[in-house]
Amino acid sequence: MLANNASHAQRPEFARRDWLQCAVLSYRSMRGASDPTSALGWYQRCTEQLVDDLLETDSDGWTSRVLSLGQDKLQIAIAPMPASLHGALQLVPARQVAIPESFDRRYERKGIGVALVAVTRRCNDRSACRLYPPEGVTRAVTAWIDLDDNDQPRLRIADPLREPSPTIGARQYPLAMDATAPYALLFDQSKLKRLAIWNLIGGKQIGQREGLYLLEDYDPNKIPVVMIHGLGASPLIWGRLTNRIFGTPALRERYQVWHVVYQSNAPVLLNRLRVQQFLDRGWQWLDPSGAALARRDMVLIGHSMGGVIARLLCAESGDLLWRTAFTVPPEQMPASEQDMTMLKDLFFFHPYPGVERAVFMASPHLGSPLSERFLGRIAVLVLNPRAPELDALRRLSTQHPAVVQSALLAIYQSIGLSSVSTLRKTQPVSHAAQNLMPAPGIRYYTIAGERGGAGEPGDGVVPLSSAVIPGAVSTTIVDSGHKVYNNDKAVEKTIEILGEAPVVESVRRDALSQ
Repeated sequence: MLANNASHAQRPEFARRDWLQCAVLSYRSMRGASDPTSALGWYQRCTEQLVDDLLETDSDGWTSRVLSLGQDKLQIAIAPMPASLHGALQLVPARQVAIPESFDRRYERKGIGVALVAVTRRCNDRSACRLYPPEGVTRAVTAWIDLDDNDQPRLRIADPLREPSPTIGARQYPLAMDATAPYALLFDQSKLKRLAIWNLIGGKQIGQREGLYLLEDYDPNKIPVVMIHGLGASPLIWGRLTNRIFGTPALRERYQVWHVVYQSNAPVLLNRLRVQQFLDRGWQWLDPSGAALARRDMVLIGHSMGGVIARLLCAESGDLLWRTAFTVPPEQMPASEQDMTMLKDLFFFHPYPGVERAVFMASPHLGSPLSERFLGRIAVLVLNPRAPELDALRRLSTQHPAVVQSALLAIYQSIGLSSVSTLRKTQPVSHAAQNLMPAPGIRYYTIAGERGGAGEPGDGVVPLSSAVIPGAVSTTIVDSGHKVYNNDKAVEKTIEILGEAPVVESVRRDALSQ
C-alpha cells in the first residue's frame, strides 16, 4: 500500500515519505523473516525510488545532514570517502551512465542498495592531487536504508569496496556496485581524444595535460599497471582493458591502473625520458620514502609507439646510443653543464626500478614502413616538437658539428626530429635502440595484429617482423588491424598475463604478513 500511495502521491514530499516508510517496513520484515525474498524485493524497489526522487531534487552538494520528508526525518550518513573525493558530493545513479561501445559491457555486482557514482572537483590541497584527472574525480558509492541505534531511519552512503557487507537479521548482504559507471562517466567528459589528434599538428594543450594519472586512490599494496598509448592517441584507447580490470574482482583487488599522457609527436627517446620523469614525480608524491610494496612488481603495457617506450623503460642503454650519436665521449663534449645533463638523461638510462613485466601491443620495435611512405614524409615536415633537450641537441650540432656523427648532423640541426622520423629503420640511433631488449628478470609479452590480404603480414601499420621480437614469454597473433587494444583476444590475453603471479609474489606475501 505504501508503494502504491507513493506512486500516486500528488506532492513530492509525500511520495518520498511513503517510499521511505515502505523501505523501512521492508527492512524490518527482512530482519525477522526466515525467507526475506519478498521483503528484499520491496526494500530494493522502495529504496531505489526514494534515492531517485531525492536526486531529482538535488544531485549536488551531498553531505551528512538530516532531511525533512513531510513529518518524517531522514538522517543522511556519509561514511568516510576515498581521499580523492573533495568536498560535497554530486551523486549520479550508475544505471543512468551510458557505457561507451568500446567498453564492451557493464560490470555490476548485485546486492542491496542503489549503485551510484560520486563526483567531485579535483582536490588541490596536496601535490598528489595533480595525479587525478582535471575533469574531476569519479568513484563508485552505494546508498541504502537502514536503522540507527535508536531505530530511526538512515540513508547510508559508502564506498562499496571498503564498507563491510551489511547484516540484516541473520543474513549478510553485499552492497550493490557498478564497477564500470565511474570510469565511463569520466571517459565521456574527457577532452583527451580531440587534444591528442591536435597535438600531432602543433596543438599545445596536450602538453598541459601530460603526466601520470590515477583512476583510483593510490594503494601502497596494489601493483601499478602503467598503460602507455601510441602516436596521436590518448589513454582513452585503454577503455576496454581498464574496464575489464575494474570489472574483475580478483584483478581489481590486486592491481591499480595508471594512465600516461605524453606528447606523442616527440622523438621516442624523449618520450621514454618523459614517461620516466612522470613516474619519478608520481612516486615522489605518493611514496617519498620508497618503501611501498607497490613499487616492486610494476607492469607496463604499451600500444604501438607506447610499446617501444615501454621496452626502452625496461632496457639498459650502456653507451650504445651515445656512441651512435656522437664522436666523442661525454667528458670531452664542448657543451654547457646544463646541456650535458639533459643529453645524458636522453641517451643514458637503466631499467625503471620495480618493473617486473611488460606487454607490447602492435609495437614497431624494428621501425614502421609507414614512416618512410608519403604520409610519413609529410608528417616529418608538419611535426615540430619543442623541448629543452632537443634545443640542447640543436645547439650542440650547430656550434660543434664535429662531435656529432655525420649521418645525424642534418637531422639534429633541423626541425625534423620527431616521433615519426625516429621510427624510421634508417635512423641510426633508432636502429641502435632496436638492440636494447628488456633486462634479465623482466618478463615481456608481445601481442600483434595481422590482417588478411596481400602484402607483408601485419596490422596495416606495423609488420609482424617488427612487432614480434625474440625472448618474449609468449607471442600472440590476433586477427586485427592496428587497434589491437579493442580486440577481444588481445584483451583476453592481457588479462591472462595479469593473472599470472609475479616472480617475487612470495616476497610480497611475506612482507604483508609482517
